[in-house]
Amino acid sequence: MRPFRVVHEAKASHYKARYSMKVLFIAAEASPLARVGGLAEVVSSLARALTTMGHEVRLILPHYGCIKVLSPRSKVKELAALNPRPRTSDIGPLKVSFMGRSEPATLKMTTLKEEIPVYLVENDQYFGGPEVYTDNDLERFLFFSLAIPGILSRLDWRPDIIHCHDWHTSLVPLWLKEIGCVFPTVFTIHNLAYQGAFNQQFLAVSGLSKVWQKHIPNDAPTPSLNFMSQGILLANIVTTVSPTYAAEILTPEYGEGLEHLLRYRQKELYGIVNGIDYEEYNPATDHYLVTNYNSFTVEKRVANKIALQKKANLPQDVDVPLIGMVSRLDEQKGFDLLLPAMESLMGKTKIQFVILGKGREYYQELLREAEQKYPDRVAVFVTFDDSLAHLIYGGSDMFLLPSRFEPCGLGQLIAMRYGAIPVVRHTGGLADTVQDTDANIEKGNGFVFQDYHPASLIEAVKRAEGFFYHKDAWQKLMKRNMLLDFSWEASAKMYQDIYRKAIKRQK
Repeated sequence: MRPFRVVHEAKASHYKARYSMKVLFIAAEASPLARVGGLAEVVSSLARALTTMGHEVRLILPHYGCIKVLSPRSKVKELAALNPRPRTSDIGPLKVSFMGRSEPATLKMTTLKEEIPVYLVENDQYFGGPEVYTDNDLERFLFFSLAIPGILSRLDWRPDIIHCHDWHTSLVPLWLKEIGCVFPTVFTIHNLAYQGAFNQQFLAVSGLSKVWQKHIPNDAPTPSLNFMSQGILLANIVTTVSPTYAAEILTPEYGEGLEHLLRYRQKELYGIVNGIDYEEYNPATDHYLVTNYNSFTVEKRVANKIALQKKANLPQDVDVPLIGMVSRLDEQKGFDLLLPAMESLMGKTKIQFVILGKGREYYQELLREAEQKYPDRVAVFVTFDDSLAHLIYGGSDMFLLPSRFEPCGLGQLIAMRYGAIPVVRHTGGLADTVQDTDANIEKGNGFVFQDYHPASLIEAVKRAEGFFYHKDAWQKLMKRNMLLDFSWEASAKMYQDIYRKAIKRQK
């Protein structure tokens, strides 16, 4: 369990690093430039946290069609000044040797939140469309990773550490070793279930067969046929996004076939809980809410609940407990528990549900059927909608995360920041951040169940509903959760220490 800290609501303290480092993030997503899931939120908010601490952080992303690089003239000049060689915000063109041919790439620049420089790798064939992910992601991210060494050789800025995020960038340590680069690397696993898996044919045509085991230590297990295995075996340090998940992925149950590689790197494997951006997720200033509030004015929160019920076409009643979900719709997130439990929940509780998300068509259809069957109790929005997501956090009484596995989870952290009480399964980052009330509202910060079974989910929801009707105690719980500190400050310090360890290992 992560130690809970209480933060003053007006302003969290800002730790300043004693020694500044130059940190290069390489990722497939970063909010708000390109966002599909939690990866984008983590990359962006961690980069900002490290910048606040005094480190110099820059990012490299693919230049998807959805990313606009139109910047104010002054910003373009400022970016150009960061790299005096080019006269504009472009640094290119580059030629990337790729799958037996030469592919062009142009490097452009923009900023993240108008403060952090971002290099964008442009190639219309692979990244010209609006989608972040496509059916051709193996080729696209192979090309992206192969472009990195050439980019580094062109920049008049040398990072002290390269931080690669998830499978899309997990070949970068391989290509750096291949050309003899000595940059220390950290590789973060955000979700082990997504690995960039391929077959023998792709191994051959991609050119990976020539280098696949070239830099692997002699005593190491044979790397599996997926991109992620190279990042696990070759990065100086491997991290994942919670201590419990770091322990879980060493087992066959959660290791997704890579547990043998992770056990080999166990001494260099660390779990660090994600934080959230306290500027973006702040109920006192959130413009998506009908009414702003903080822990001292939590009674104002009820206006957001009424607004959410109205938007969802549910009966507007403050005394009916309302559960929210903002989630990808797939098995990992526990929908194969929720759907079989729905009929029992409708019969044994008075709870309303508002569910927002997209994912597998199978779950989308079953949720729509539940909505049709219980129109006064269940509302489903199959879409991505930031404004509605924020209203769910600010208007729901409870927030449900019944995940089969959960590397960290951001939803429960945001929910607590907004006063929605989490109901979660004890796994991964949920176990590290949510402590069960254990039938005592004065302890814990949510309602936790252990077994991955519909009956366990039902029991946890019923316990939460029972506490909800004790209004004074429930309000105390909301206030206490809103004062817990899940900002990035503590976790960013841990990453700073990890970077220093990686630099020492490289030396």
